[in-house]
Amino acid sequence: MMKVKNLAFLLAGILLYVGLTCITLLFYKDDPDQMNWQDREAFNTKYIYKLDLTKPISRDQVIDYLGGPDITEAKNQQQQIYQVLYYRTHRTKTDGITTRDECTAILFKNQQLIAIGETAVEQYNQLD
Repeated sequence: MMKVKNLAFLLAGILLYVGLTCITLLFYKDDPDQMNWQDREAFNTKYIYKLDLTKPISRDQVIDYLGGPDITEAKNQQQQIYQVLYYRTHRTKTDGITTRDECTAILFKNQQLIAIGETAVEQYNQLD
C-alpha cells in the first residue's frame, strides 16, 4: 500500500513538472534585455534569419521582439524614410564595444522590412 501511495506522489510530481514546463515554454516570452550576450546573439540570429521578405513585417514588430537595436542609422530620400537596424549576432572581439561587423543589418523602407544582412547594408549605402 505504501509503494502505491509513493508511486502516486511521484507520478503527480512528474505530471506537475511537465505541465509547468509546457506552460512556461508556451506562454513565457523571451526577453532579450535579460539574456547574457551569447544567448542574445543566438536569439537575434535565429529570429533575423527566419524573417520572410515576402511577408509584410514592420520595424515595430522587429523591435517588439528583439528589443532595441545595437546600432541604427536612417536616411530620408525622396520622401522615403530608410532605416537600418543592426543587431549583434556574432562577437569578434571581447572589448565591450559592439561594431557593425559584429551585427546583422535589417533594412526598412517607410517602416517595412525590405532587406536583411549584406544586401541591407549594400542597399542602404547606395542611397543618396
